[in-house]
Amino acid sequence: MNFSKGLLLSLALAGTSLAQMPQNYQLKQDWLLNNTSFKAEIKTGPSTITLSNGLFERVIDTKLGTTTAFNNLMTGQTVIRAVEQEGSVTIDGVTYSIGGVTGQLNRAFIDEATLKAQKPAKNALTLVGHEIGDPKERLQWGKIRRHAPNVVWPPKGKYLRLDYRLPEPSASDLASSVTTASALGRKLLYNDEFKKIDSGWKIRTSPKHERSSFENEGKPGEIYTLPDTAVVAERPLPKGTSLVEAEINAGTDDSSSWGPGIALVYKDRVVKFNLRPAGLANVNRPVLGIWDGTKELPNVSGNEKIDLSKDWTLRIRIEGLTLHFEARPSGGQWKSYHTLPMPVQAGQATAFRVGKLDMKGGTTDRDADGELVRLRINSISFYSMFDQNKLQHLAEKEKSQRDVTVSVHYEIYDGIPALSKWITVSNNTDKDINLDRFNAETLAVVEKNNLVESRAGRPIEHPDVLDVETDMAMGGLAAENADRYSVFWKTDPAFKTQVNYLLKTPCLLKVEPARGPDQTIKAGDTFESFYTFELVQDSTDRERRGLARRKLYRTIAPWVTENPIMLHCKSSDPKVVKTAIDQAAETGFEMVILSFGSGFNMENDSPDYLAQWKEVNDYAKSKGIDLGSYSLYSSRRIGGGNDIVPPKGVRPTHGNCPSITSEWGQKYLAKLYNCFDKTGFTVFENDGTYPGDEDTTARPPLQKGLSDSRWVHWRLWTDFFKHLRAKGVFMNFPDYYYLNGANKCTMGYREVNWSLPRAMQRIHTRQNIYDGTWLKTPSMGWMFVPLTQYHGGGAAATIEPLKEHLPHYKTMMLSNLALGVQACYRGTRIYDTEDTKQMVTEVVSWFKMHRDILESDLIHGRRADGLDLDWMLHVNPQLKEKALLAVFNPTEKEITKQIAVPLYYAGLSGNVRFSIDGKQAESTTLDSNQRAFITIKVPAKGFSYVIFK
Repeated sequence: MNFSKGLLLSLALAGTSLAQMPQNYQLKQDWLLNNTSFKAEIKTGPSTITLSNGLFERVIDTKLGTTTAFNNLMTGQTVIRAVEQEGSVTIDGVTYSIGGVTGQLNRAFIDEATLKAQKPAKNALTLVGHEIGDPKERLQWGKIRRHAPNVVWPPKGKYLRLDYRLPEPSASDLASSVTTASALGRKLLYNDEFKKIDSGWKIRTSPKHERSSFENEGKPGEIYTLPDTAVVAERPLPKGTSLVEAEINAGTDDSSSWGPGIALVYKDRVVKFNLRPAGLANVNRPVLGIWDGTKELPNVSGNEKIDLSKDWTLRIRIEGLTLHFEARPSGGQWKSYHTLPMPVQAGQATAFRVGKLDMKGGTTDRDADGELVRLRINSISFYSMFDQNKLQHLAEKEKSQRDVTVSVHYEIYDGIPALSKWITVSNNTDKDINLDRFNAETLAVVEKNNLVESRAGRPIEHPDVLDVETDMAMGGLAAENADRYSVFWKTDPAFKTQVNYLLKTPCLLKVEPARGPDQTIKAGDTFESFYTFELVQDSTDRERRGLARRKLYRTIAPWVTENPIMLHCKSSDPKVVKTAIDQAAETGFEMVILSFGSGFNMENDSPDYLAQWKEVNDYAKSKGIDLGSYSLYSSRRIGGGNDIVPPKGVRPTHGNCPSITSEWGQKYLAKLYNCFDKTGFTVFENDGTYPGDEDTTARPPLQKGLSDSRWVHWRLWTDFFKHLRAKGVFMNFPDYYYLNGANKCTMGYREVNWSLPRAMQRIHTRQNIYDGTWLKTPSMGWMFVPLTQYHGGGAAATIEPLKEHLPHYKTMMLSNLALGVQACYRGTRIYDTEDTKQMVTEVVSWFKMHRDILESDLIHGRRADGLDLDWMLHVNPQLKEKALLAVFNPTEKEITKQIAVPLYYAGLSGNVRFSIDGKQAESTTLDSNQRAFITIKVPAKGFSYVIFK
């Protein structure tokens, strides 16, 4: 197929610097060019287990039960700077560290002395055994259509399981644990949920405003007052009180020192613990603060995000003369923020205060400025000292639960610096247990950079030596957004020697659910966490990092290489659909999707309706065409109590979202299963895929409420997706569900841009592909071609009548196919005349002739801007066609220009053969940087390509 009138090639030497291998690369072979020698292995020593594949290694100390070394062998650098736990589990209110350690005072590096000083932490799970094997399928891949050559499932490599058991618990361990629930082992002395104002409270409101109140509009516990004024409830403490707490909704309060909190009153001082919604000077975000009786500690929460969209419980725990200040958000874990030794002369606390206290925990006002604020004290509780009998009973219960096995699983893969990790909890007891929380990975990672100062609006970057993802990814079109519910880079306040003065460097990796999962594990059952995937990077170069990420997806989700050419059919008239199927078969298209607006209804479970579409599907199958449909989930409102009810102040991602655990949701999911089973459809386009919205509603037996809603929704949906993946169903989702079986996500475009004039659409198409393929392979993202009107724009924006816009139609096809990308061609037909049919068939045939290289990685050349030639380069050193240069001229005139074509990642050097637009092959010699300098002539609005072998 001849695309251009002329293309000239000339080559010249240019420079003598090294090629694209990173300057600090320590290995002889570049794994991105040839990875065959990097085989995974697991070695056991007297006190270590080492996972390695020649690209990186991770060493687990079997005495400590945790990772003590994580080395990047490509650069010779260490990945971690301190020893951390392998993870943690919270079972029935008690948190157990998996391989937790103590003893490292300087968390900047790990040397021999540091390792010798490490000791198992109290209450840490003990490593009791391990097993080595081969990776297994985490989900079944039904292979019914073409995919990239040489992909393997499951990946080749090695598997390791580490088994841990609960430690022998003691009453003192339970009593001293910061993570222990307030009521555990204690007697409740007093509780008030403010249904009414108890007579034992002494209420003080502010004289600065007549509306100042602790019972606003008849609602006890609701405070309404000016920001820097005090509204306080005080009552005597019952004898024997050793823990006080209050659950607070900060509402619209925007104060700092006068922020809502709790206080203990002593004979010579007051000690206060409060929320500071307005933060403090130079910290324009909520923090936690303390008045310790003599001075203010305005920020004890450091760089931690204090999310005031959630209710917070503040508590002060009294142990002798020591006060422990602890807090947790609704659904979160308790965390210690400060410990305060009290002087003997202070005596015992006599009273408790709650509300908007002044800076020193008192009842004074500062000024009458600002708008009235509204907040609420939800509840307060006082607890006794630990009841030793109760604690001993709990300890005995814990001993009986030593038949609970927590396992950490690893897979390390051949030929790529990557591993996966997950945990399981096996309940081998005769009683149910509850897994409140888990942490699947904690790593103290070497900082990316060291900034002394912290400045508003200039966030400090987290380390980039590791790309970390989980399969609990949703609500985003890029991993960085979709993983926001499970991957967290946090500050490390214990890292006292870091350069940042305020200890705000985000260099502590935590991989865990943002909330929950709060799952009951029945006797004899096993819980499995999400999967974590870690990719060790060897460079800061954007292209090289992207190549590594794309290689990771071909390894851990190879179904993303399925890349069928698809028509989005706008009609559900069986006659129209069959005509579309015929045209697809005749032109080389491979798939027809009954698009949104087509009229097809997946929720119609009438046997006659499904039988009709089984007949149409059988027809498509006879023609070698995949057929399936679109269904909308999120963004709909169902009503009748069937919709997700988010936490107060939170809006669903798409405005509305049904609950899949509701009665309607369960029927909807059942109808989807039934549709595929009855029709035999092999395509599913799920619009408004579940985005991670939380539901506060209890929906037994599936859902307890807020604490487990996201986990349950994710599990129900991904179980369905895995079911479809096993059947070979192609899944087209506008969300990041690749690791649960989805084939494609949108490449990334603005929908209304397909209503722009055709010439603009051509530029946007190639810009979107250029931007979207830094981290996605060409086959991972879909684009869009509006054969008929979409959103608007009229005749100027559409291709119909197809025969009248053949040059544009051809350019749109090439703008996608020549870059290895499939678009949703949305209309009712693929061609309208023989000329249209011939053009489509020729372009599709050209694509299929070079399909393997076109679906390989893209090297980013010049981004489309409408001013000059734009180009990208496909590379694959494993193919006979090792590179394909695709060049577009968007202008109205012919352009002749020299391009330096980088062929390093094609694995080419020295003498190479090339051909221009499929013409006779020639040969040339590359320069020392493995570049070919090409003088290329491309006609107006034209396309040209060069193949290198």
